[in-house]
Amino acid sequence: MSEIDQHSRSHDKDDDNESLAGDNQGSDHDHEEAAPSEKKNHNKYRRDKRTWDTDDIDKWKIESFKPEDNPLPFLEESSFATLFPKYRETYLREVWPHVTKALESHGVKCELNLIEGSMTVATTRKTYDPYIILKARDLIKLLARSVPFPQAVKILEDGQAMDIVKIGNIVRNKQRFVKRRQRLIGPNGNTLKAIELLTGCYVLVQGNTVSVMGEHKGLKAVRRIVIDCINNIHPIYHIKELMIKRELARDPKLKEENWDRFLPKFRKRNVQTKKPKDAKKPKVSEEEKPLFPPAQLPRKIDLQLESGEYFLKPSERARREAQAKAEAAVERKQERMAERNKDFVAPEEASGDQARKELKRKRELEVHEAKKQEAGRLDELKQKFMAGKSDLHAIASAASSSSAPASAPPTGAGEEDQQPARKKAKKAKSKKA
Repeated sequence: MSEIDQHSRSHDKDDDNESLAGDNQGSDHDHEEAAPSEKKNHNKYRRDKRTWDTDDIDKWKIESFKPEDNPLPFLEESSFATLFPKYRETYLREVWPHVTKALESHGVKCELNLIEGSMTVATTRKTYDPYIILKARDLIKLLARSVPFPQAVKILEDGQAMDIVKIGNIVRNKQRFVKRRQRLIGPNGNTLKAIELLTGCYVLVQGNTVSVMGEHKGLKAVRRIVIDCINNIHPIYHIKELMIKRELARDPKLKEENWDRFLPKFRKRNVQTKKPKDAKKPKVSEEEKPLFPPAQLPRKIDLQLESGEYFLKPSERARREAQAKAEAAVERKQERMAERNKDFVAPEEASGDQARKELKRKRELEVHEAKKQEAGRLDELKQKFMAGKSDLHAIASAASSSSAPASAPPTGAGEEDQQPARKKAKKAKSKKA
């Protein structure tokens, strides 16, 4: 390209730029002439004030899911099943028509299988709420855990959730578990009522589980109370804490502050039982005290080194321990069997000379006892006889002193008077005998 062409093109560009600048200046003059007639809108790109946003609107409200929100059916069928115990069969059979009616209103079908002992829920082409199948699953779970139908059907409502706390595998001792479960219920169910009032949840303790219904916040509090109670922390501590929190939530000044300074801090105290005082040990004089302390006991490793067990492989050591445990178990079993069969073992019978000697000794003892009894009977008769004789002498002397005349009676008259006295003495003697 020649220098003349380049020079001509540069002149053309300059002319174009001048024409564009002139056009812009003309448009600016037009705007300045129109300014007095129209005012500039500085809030052109700002939104209008939200007249619909007022304080009485609940922004956290969960709107109910209606059939219009999902007019099309689901592509796949979802189903859940759960087992129920035998003792719930009669109640479920009575209440099942009501369960079917409640689930049909949401487009969910249900089935009660009494042979397998199971309940099943599944979606249909009429189901419009995708979450209702999970609510139906919770409903059959609550029915299986002995929750009555009027209470369990509330789980289908929005804002209601459920939780089943398993408490059977926390404590091994059965008696301890029953005692702590009763502690959760309280006398006449008072503790359970207090928990329900403070958390706003429905709580049912049944067997090895605790069924809870309510809001998510309350479910979390109840689960903590239940597990701590089975772990030997009394529910009264949590009840006090919940009462304080409820009062603090009502105060608008303390609503947004930290509540740790108001909540009680309960410390676990290990109360040691009093040990019985040992008998007073005899004082040892300084001369009798040993000069050196007793020898140090060998460690476990020292004993293993001494027996050679330390150098064994882990597998051999485990085999030895298992063998020792098995032998100890066999010995304990034999001891228990021997103690159990002790009452059924016949006593040993003496034979030959020993039997004859034993029989002779028994007879001698029997004869000795008979003689003893006879001697005692004779002594009793002797005492009775001597007592009767002394009474006879006393009666005779009394009769002779009372009937004696001033002058000596004739011989015949004296004998006649003595006869009735003798008869009286004989009668008295016979009565005493």
